[in-house]
Amino acid sequence: TSSLLRSPKGFPKLKNDTFLRAARGEETEHTPVWCMRQAGRYLPEFRETRASQDFFATCRSPKLCCELTLQPLRRFPLDAAIIFSDILVVPQALGMEVVMVPGKGPTFTEPLKEVEDLLKLRQKVDVTAELGYVFQAITLTRHSLEGKVPLIGFSGAPWTLMSYMIEGGGSTTMAKAKSWLYRHPEASHRLLRLLADVIIDYLVGQVAAGAQALQLFESHAGHLGPEQFQDFALPYIRDIAQAVKSRLKEEALPLVPMIIFAKDAHYALRDLAHAGYEVVGLDWTIRPQEARAQIGKDVTLQGNLDPCALYAPKEKIGELVKKMLEGFGTQRYIANLGHGLYPDMNPEHVGAFVEAVHAHSRHINKH
Repeated sequence: TSSLLRSPKGFPKLKNDTFLRAARGEETEHTPVWCMRQAGRYLPEFRETRASQDFFATCRSPKLCCELTLQPLRRFPLDAAIIFSDILVVPQALGMEVVMVPGKGPTFTEPLKEVEDLLKLRQKVDVTAELGYVFQAITLTRHSLEGKVPLIGFSGAPWTLMSYMIEGGGSTTMAKAKSWLYRHPEASHRLLRLLADVIIDYLVGQVAAGAQALQLFESHAGHLGPEQFQDFALPYIRDIAQAVKSRLKEEALPLVPMIIFAKDAHYALRDLAHAGYEVVGLDWTIRPQEARAQIGKDVTLQGNLDPCALYAPKEKIGELVKKMLEGFGTQRYIANLGHGLYPDMNPEHVGAFVEAVHAHSRHINKH
């Protein structure tokens, strides 16, 4: 069976397709729900599995990625799994070194400082050679899920990755990365184009490996204003959706739904609604009704409970979920948090969130 688990063929039949149906705008009996960072440090079993391992070594182990992806599904009736990985595997594929520094987070040993540093990056990336471990993890996990729920693959978006590559890690202002956009617009576009091309190959490879949906994380959209977003983020976001879809068609691969999550990009919701994605993910800083009004009826929304709401007592979580469902409506909607789970969250409160979505959406649908 081990060779079977490595083959992206003969996958088990999907038993719960609620998430995929909602993504495509079909009717669902309950609102599907999953959580960003659902495979994470808030679970004691996650900390145990990860304890002795370097973070990126874990990302490179298909077996560990599979185990970490499945852990939350053993606890909660989530409607989707998302492969355990990291957005920074793409800069690694371009030849940059990233290490996980305890207490600090991901850190680039040599960030991009000058335009000339772009020449150090691999100009042609063979994604199977560089990121094949992610594809193997997806295939193994898709088999191991036994059709329980769909498996989501993902990538960071070009601007977000560029900002990490120049800042060398997290930053509150992104001033170094943004200064490139103002001082070196042509070089910025060269870098964004290089990233977009790798991301397109990477996402297509994930579908070939068994991913049943794809999410693009533009996590640092909020650092840009409308003009910069229009120039340096949106064209690549659009291009990725279009190119991935045409490649999937060419290669006779399944046309999977795609989700764009551009955090804090309220100013761009109308544009994102027409960027070629079936689903637009939202953070918690926008009212459901406003998002629906801007995005219209032809795109599914995903989000957007404030992650910190999970610190509230369980009854309160239920009330907040009910209000959220009333705001979005139960159809053409995927419930989620407005950003990832935090490490100190109580797993029982995550369970309360998931169950509240199912219970309240069923109730609203019946009446």
